[in-house]
Amino acid sequence: MTGQPGLLIENLEAAHSRSPVLTGLDLTVEDGALACVLGPSGCGKSTLLRIVAGFHPATRGTVTLHGRVLDDGRTRVPAERRRIGYVPQDGALFPHLTVAANIGFGLPRAGRRERVGDMLGLVGLDGLADRHPHQLSGGQQQRVALARALAPAPQLLLLDEPFAALDAALRTELRTEVAATLRRAGATAILVTHDVDEALAFADTIAVMRDGRIVQADTPHTLYHHPADADIARALGEANLLPAKPADGYATTEFGPLSLTIDTERGDGVVMLRPHQLRMTSEPGPHTVRARVAACLFRGHDHRVELAPNSGRDLPERLVLYTDALPPAVGSQVHVCAQGPAHPLRVEERLA
Repeated sequence: MTGQPGLLIENLEAAHSRSPVLTGLDLTVEDGALACVLGPSGCGKSTLLRIVAGFHPATRGTVTLHGRVLDDGRTRVPAERRRIGYVPQDGALFPHLTVAANIGFGLPRAGRRERVGDMLGLVGLDGLADRHPHQLSGGQQQRVALARALAPAPQLLLLDEPFAALDAALRTELRTEVAATLRRAGATAILVTHDVDEALAFADTIAVMRDGRIVQADTPHTLYHHPADADIARALGEANLLPAKPADGYATTEFGPLSLTIDTERGDGVVMLRPHQLRMTSEPGPHTVRARVAACLFRGHDHRVELAPNSGRDLPERLVLYTDALPPAVGSQVHVCAQGPAHPLRVEERLA
């Protein structure tokens, strides 16, 4: 990554049939970065990608790639002249063409064979040039789609949920391979997804999208541990939200004083603890909470345990923790303690 913006989107607005879809959206993707736009269905993710690709017009705002204005609501550069690659969810390969012909489609005749060979090697499909799409697995088809998108050396690659149709094991394997391939190619890319694990594993930067806007964009680590508000905290994974009174770098909670990730003096507020910050203990203590084991799910690598606190006005109805040890049976009474730092969140209403 160069630290320079490859893609710059400012105050972007768009609509479908006069219904607003994007409302004042801002996004910066550094040159050479792998970015991810994360959000629920209907928030405008695919529309954003289609505007950047040139398939849908913006009604306001600007889209700039390497300093070149692609769309400003008045002037639009045609999709074929944007130097942007696009990988749709289904790959959209030509079924009657071979792998090599799919990858080379649209490339100039001069140097086409060499470029196709390079792309086959890049995506690990050497030896499959003469096969047709129906002779490939789902993962191999998506690699061909990736190679075809990379073959013209685009300045930006857009991936619209390209792993969604694959089974879980293949999805994990392929997204790892694709990320490694893009890094080897030095590509700038944007992945659109609603899968949190996919976003965390793939991206250098995650932009969380909600109601047609980017509400927070940062590194996966920062977003997970320092979300701006309660909705973002939940969007990035399970979160225990506790009413608290912050002061002098600490928060007073039902679990006693907890250190804070940032100092704040907002008065009554809400702090977040991730499940790994809670643990069960057999003995009560000055800062433990008594709770009933409400549910337990074995996940192979650990157990997910839901706890129903016995009392406490300032506790949610359920607490969630993860444990490697065999948990007590459902219905058992346990004591729970917490470990900071807790992260203060923007929440309009006090949680009770």
